[in-house]
Amino acid sequence: MDRAGGGGIFGAPYNKQNAVMNLHRIIALLVLFFVCSTPVHAADGTEPTARPPLVISLDDAVRIGEQHNRELEIARLDKLMARQKVRESWAEVLPHLSSSLTYTRTLKPSVLFLPSSIFGGTGGTQAIEISSDNSSIASLNLSQNIFKLSAFAGIKAAGLVRQISDQSFRNTNAGVVTSIRRAYYDVLIATEKRKLVEQSIARWEEARKDTNALFRQGVAADIDTLKAWLSVENLRPDLIRAQNNEAITATNLKRVMGIDQETPLILTSTLTFHEIEMPKSVAAAYSEALDKRPDVRSLSLQAEAENAKVMAARSEGLPVLSAFGQLEAQTQFNDGTSLASTRWPVSSTAGLQLSVPIFSGFATSARIQQAKITRLQTSTRYEDLKSQVRADVEVRLSNVVEARKRIDVQSKTIAVAERSYKITMLRLREGIGSRLELTDAELQLDTAKANYLQAVYDYLVASAELEKALGRIEPTESKL
Repeated sequence: MDRAGGGGIFGAPYNKQNAVMNLHRIIALLVLFFVCSTPVHAADGTEPTARPPLVISLDDAVRIGEQHNRELEIARLDKLMARQKVRESWAEVLPHLSSSLTYTRTLKPSVLFLPSSIFGGTGGTQAIEISSDNSSIASLNLSQNIFKLSAFAGIKAAGLVRQISDQSFRNTNAGVVTSIRRAYYDVLIATEKRKLVEQSIARWEEARKDTNALFRQGVAADIDTLKAWLSVENLRPDLIRAQNNEAITATNLKRVMGIDQETPLILTSTLTFHEIEMPKSVAAAYSEALDKRPDVRSLSLQAEAENAKVMAARSEGLPVLSAFGQLEAQTQFNDGTSLASTRWPVSSTAGLQLSVPIFSGFATSARIQQAKITRLQTSTRYEDLKSQVRADVEVRLSNVVEARKRIDVQSKTIAVAERSYKITMLRLREGIGSRLELTDAELQLDTAKANYLQAVYDYLVASAELEKALGRIEPTESKL
C-alpha cells in the first residue's frame, strides 16, 4: 500500500522521518502538560497559599492604622521617653546612696619622719615605716539635698514636658487618622471612577449592538458602525488608567495603615454622603479649636515650661543646703597575716553642707536672659498659631459648605442626565436620533456622575480635615 501521499497527524506527508519528528513533538507536549499541571511547592516543601484578603471598613482601617502606623509608634516611644525624664528629674530631691570598696597593695612603704630624740638619739630625724603590705577600705555614703530650688523647678518642667508629649501624640494621631481616612476615600473614588468607565463601555457596547442591528436592517450607515466601535475602543485606555489608579491608591492606603503591601484589601465602606456636626459659626469653630486642638494645648504648655526654666535659671544663684553621711570600715595587714585575724575598725560621720554661689562669671545671668528670650519666642509662636488656627478653621468650614452645595446640585443633575440618555437611546433605536446626540447624552451622563462622586469625595475629605482642625479626633487606644 502506497502511503507516500498520505497525511500524518500534523498534515505532513507520511514517512519514517516525519513519524519520528511527530513522536518527539507528542512527547514534548506531554512533558510540558505535566510540568504545567504539577503544583508548585515552596522551599520548605509546603504548597504556597494565597494570602487571604483583609476585609475592612473605614473604622477598621483607622483602628489598624493606629496600631501599626510607624509614625504613631515613634510618638508612643516619645511618650515613654517623657515619662522617664520625669523619673530622672526626681533624682535631685531623693537620697543618693553609694558604696565603695578599695584595696591597696603597697609596693614601697610610706615613711614618717620623727625627731631622733624620741628614739634616744641626738639631732636630726629618723624615718619610720607606717604602711602595711595590704590595706582595704569599705565605705557607705549617703547624700540628701535639703534645699535646692532648681531641682523643684526641674521636676515641674519635666512634668510639663510629659504633658507636651501627650499632646504631641494626640496631634500625630489626628494627622495619621486623617491621612488614613483620605487614603480610604481615595481608593473608594478610584473604584467608583473605574466602575463609571466600565458602565460607559457597557452602554456603548449595547449601543454598538443596536447600531449593527440597524445597519443590517438598512437603517444605519456603515460609518455609524465604525463610530460605535471606535466609541468603545477609545474607552479602553481610560479603563486601564482607572484600574492603575485604583491599584496605586490601594498601595498608599496600605502604607499609611502600616500593613504589608502583599495583603489584598476589600473595602466595605462606600462613598456615601453623610452629614457631620457643623459648628454654628466661624467664631464657635475657632473657640472649639482653641479648646481642643492638641497643637494649641502643646504650645500653651510649652509657655508654662519656659516659665519653669526661667525659675530654674534664677535658682542657680541661690544657696544649696544638703546633708551627708558616711560609714567606713578599714584594715591593714602585712603578708603572712591571715584574713581571720585582721581587724576592721568602723568609723562614721554626718554633717551639713551649705553652698552659696558668689560669682559665676555672669553665666547665671546669661542663662536667665536666655530663658526669658525663649519664653518670649514661645509666646510669639503661640499668638501666631492662634492666627493660623483661625484661618485654618475658616478654610475648612468653607470647603465643607462648598462641597455640600455641589452635592445638592449634582444629585439633581444625575437624574436629568439619565433621563436624557434613555430618551436619546430610544430615539436612536427608532431611527429618528443620531450618533452625535447619543455621544452628547453619554458625555453629559458621565460628567454628571463623575461630578457627583467628586463632590461626595470632596465633602468627606473636607469633613475629615475639619474634624482635625477642630481637634475632635481622639486616640482610640488607652494603653499609653
